[in-house]
Amino acid sequence: MSVTKDEKQKLVKKFAKKAGDTGCPEVQAAILTAEIENLKAHLSTHKKDNHSRRGIMLKVAKRRKILAYLKRKNQSSYEDVIKKLEIRK
Repeated sequence: MSVTKDEKQKLVKKFAKKAGDTGCPEVQAAILTAEIENLKAHLSTHKKDNHSRRGIMLKVAKRRKILAYLKRKNQSSYEDVIKKLEIRK
């Protein structure tokens, strides 16, 4: 259900500005998106799991804040991340 270490490393390589850059907003948003997708799959089979539903809502809110920060600081990077993650139109 959670994102594995290998998946996180692939996301870091894909979205990082430089090698090992795990703290940039692009990487954080990508990891949160992967976690949200895993939780969505879990919630599709376990519809009454309210604890996981709360978890997904917290992750969505955190991703929204990170993306808002990225949009405010670097518009072009924000647009690239949105296209790569396919989360908005």
